Amino acid sequence: QVDRYLYHLRLSDDVLLDVMARFQAEMVKGLGRDTNPTATVKMLPSFVRSLPDGSEKGDFLAVDLGGSQFRAHQVKVFDDGKQSSQLESKFYPTPKEVIQGNGAELFDYVADCLLDFMETKNLKHKKLPLGFTFSFPCKQTKLEEGVLLAWTKHFKVRGVQDTDVVSSLRKALQKHKASLDIDVDVLALVNDTVGTMMTCGYDDQRCEVGLIIGTGTNACYMEEMRHIDLVEGDEGRMCINTEWGAFGDDGVLDDLRTEFDRELDLGSLNPGKQLFEKMISSLYLGELVRLILLKMTKEGLLFNGKVSTALLTKGKIEMKHVSAMEKYKEGLSNTKEILTELNLFASEEDCIAVQHVCTIVSFRSANLCAAALAAILTRLRENKKLLRMRTTVGIDGGLYKTHPQYAKRLHKVVRRLVPTCDVRFLLSASSGRGAAMVTAVARRLAAQRQRIDATLAPFLLPVGTLREVRDKMRTELEYGLKRETQANATVKMLPTYVCGTPDGTEKGKFLALDLGGTNFRVLLVKIKSGRRRSVQMYNKIFAIPLEIMQGTGEELFDHIVQCIADFLEYMGIKGARLPLGFTFSFPCRQASLDKGTLVGWTKGFKATDCEGEDVVDMLREAIRRRNEFDLDVVAVVNDTVGTMMTCGYEDPNCEIGLIAGTGSNVCYMEDMKNIEIVEGNEGKMCINTEWGAFGDNGCIDNIRTKYDKEVDEGSLNPGKQRYEKMTSGMYLGEIVRQILIDLTKQGLLFRGHISESLRKRGIFETKFLSQIESDRLALLQVRRILQQLGLDSTCDDSIIVKEVCGVVSRRAAQLCGAGLAAIVEKKRENQGVERLQITVGVDGTLYKLHPHFSRVLRETVKELAPQCDVTFMLSEDGSGKGAALITAVAKRLHNVGQK
Repeated sequence: QVDRYLYHLRLSDDVLLDVMARFQAEMVKGLGRDTNPTATVKMLPSFVRSLPDGSEKGDFLAVDLGGSQFRAHQVKVFDDGKQSSQLESKFYPTPKEVIQGNGAELFDYVADCLLDFMETKNLKHKKLPLGFTFSFPCKQTKLEEGVLLAWTKHFKVRGVQDTDVVSSLRKALQKHKASLDIDVDVLALVNDTVGTMMTCGYDDQRCEVGLIIGTGTNACYMEEMRHIDLVEGDEGRMCINTEWGAFGDDGVLDDLRTEFDRELDLGSLNPGKQLFEKMISSLYLGELVRLILLKMTKEGLLFNGKVSTALLTKGKIEMKHVSAMEKYKEGLSNTKEILTELNLFASEEDCIAVQHVCTIVSFRSANLCAAALAAILTRLRENKKLLRMRTTVGIDGGLYKTHPQYAKRLHKVVRRLVPTCDVRFLLSASSGRGAAMVTAVARRLAAQRQRIDATLAPFLLPVGTLREVRDKMRTELEYGLKRETQANATVKMLPTYVCGTPDGTEKGKFLALDLGGTNFRVLLVKIKSGRRRSVQMYNKIFAIPLEIMQGTGEELFDHIVQCIADFLEYMGIKGARLPLGFTFSFPCRQASLDKGTLVGWTKGFKATDCEGEDVVDMLREAIRRRNEFDLDVVAVVNDTVGTMMTCGYEDPNCEIGLIAGTGSNVCYMEDMKNIEIVEGNEGKMCINTEWGAFGDNGCIDNIRTKYDKEVDEGSLNPGKQRYEKMTSGMYLGEIVRQILIDLTKQGLLFRGHISESLRKRGIFETKFLSQIESDRLALLQVRRILQQLGLDSTCDDSIIVKEVCGVVSRRAAQLCGAGLAAIVEKKRENQGVERLQITVGVDGTLYKLHPHFSRVLRETVKELAPQCDVTFMLSEDGSGKGAALITAVAKRLHNVGQK
């Protein structure tokens, strides 16, 4: 008969899994911007973004309002490497007239208690940060602000709902400030659940869930920012205070609520509200037991049908009675004693039945709590994309701590419902300590933020500075073009002897070579003209080993000819004497289209006996040495020129070529009359600016940071190519690495530990910048990339690394844009037009693959050259197809000349 009464309170695992799924759905509703207003589980952002990392230190105050007593704490956090802290507390009663009076009285009472505590501890003349644990649902827009949504747990203070409780506390403290010389700074408003998670998080860094099971019940956990629609930003994580007590207020649990739950709710201070809490928390379980016993007695199943005053008196049976009656080790003596105290004269059968009722009621509480907690753990695991997860749940609350069976039951059910989570349950010392920890973390983060901002400030270039860079670039371009200044100019402005762009009549078979990086390509290019105009390409890629890149010139060119022989054999064209275009992506001084003297190696090449030599001659000599085939070397071409030509084949308006990849360079069609170092004033010629050396004379030293200087000093060519070292893919990763080392030395990253891999030059390739800065990439994936690099990072570390990558690549794009603005402005003045329409052909991995580089570059050019309408056109294989097109244009012009 007793079991018949309690049948609906027993919940099978299938029912619990269903509750778990329902709670998961409610969480999603609470997190969505559109669904949150109607959600019962409010999923309130707490603005706590970071867990303790062990480096917190200092003295903090905390006050704790929300339980049966008000508490004031002083917390000392020691930075002694042992993560130790010391807590001193004082408890104050919360009189009924205060918790059911008006707001001003409540906050004055809190301020008075705090003042008394500070006097006792001799803290009156110190300026101390304070954490305020306020265990009621609040809507927060920042860490130190919270608007009360509704009172719970017997609190009914007038005039506080819908107001900011922090400013009310500050106002009350302000009254005392002048007269009593106290100075307290409220830095954080914390829910007790969050406080619990932070307290346990200080002892165990895996702790990312907080759970309260006491007078009230609630849970919080660390959620991915990208899922929290109510807060701006996608980076990192934030603690969400679920306020799960209201789960079921919309009727979603009605099928599980019994007649006793309904009766209890009707008699409560807030009917229809906090229905899940009323099925779980200790504030209501005693009352639930009373209602069940009353009905059973009325039906003659207990106490011989005699209904005593105790059974009729609301609140007479409390949780402490239920807990005591469930101490099975004491047999029935405890139960008998308690019932007698309540004037309930029970037989042995009555005692067994009452004990059974208590067990079923508290077991259901543990079951429901476990189901909702299992939903949170599953969400955490899915957020992390793990098959199995280890985590820690910080717990506080009288029911969990004092009930003899509760903890064991809860653990068992959670592990059954989520077998893929290895959960450690850690008892919290005090949520007051947690408020202090949140305050300590907030203070640490604010101090860290200042230092990070100071480190990255030199990379943030205002528009005025970018205009100066544009103007300096313009000056250097002019120096390079003038006969008397060219010899000392840093921007060499090399004539390429490419005097025309494609007109569509080019045709024939051409070979192209492409040397400019760690790979070398040989191509066969077939160009058709007329209506069926097309370009077909066949190519093969060969590696250039480091020992050849840095060996002798003869070895390098013999290797190149070996690769050509392999390709001709592969294509079956060894006998044909084809015209050849040689893309040679290093600074060359040209005397004609097929004469190019190497000015100096860049990009890691160091082959001896090449600088000052004609590379076309070196290639012809290597072909002669091999004596297997002959080729007609028509043109030596820079990859930037090839890029311009490729795009010029599609768009006749293209008169600028830009490379933004491993290296950085620009070429453009200049009026012959402005090129003093070449004879003749008619027509145009393409100028290879070799702008990577801009700044080698110190003209942009004002924007070079200490990190740029470190990268330069550690490079193969110190003092050279300074602009390239600030803008090109080859160096950006290295700049990032230098900044990360500095931030780590300052203790702002990787827990202050510089790993072996971070010490390795070149570890941070530019492709990692592109991956890390991708908007689609969650921080979890950023952490994975850092792990591949041997960098064990926290979520906070990942945010900082992403920010560092962002400022470095943004500056690179802006500087590149400032240089390009100088070129398009020069073109506009050359043409003498009010508005210039021009196309820039672009190639290079940085431009193509980086998620933001191209956008920032375009925006900067628009800002700094407002009278130019610039179209950017992606080049398809400028160094291969472009070389063939230059050769084809040269052949066409040669033929025209002959005719």
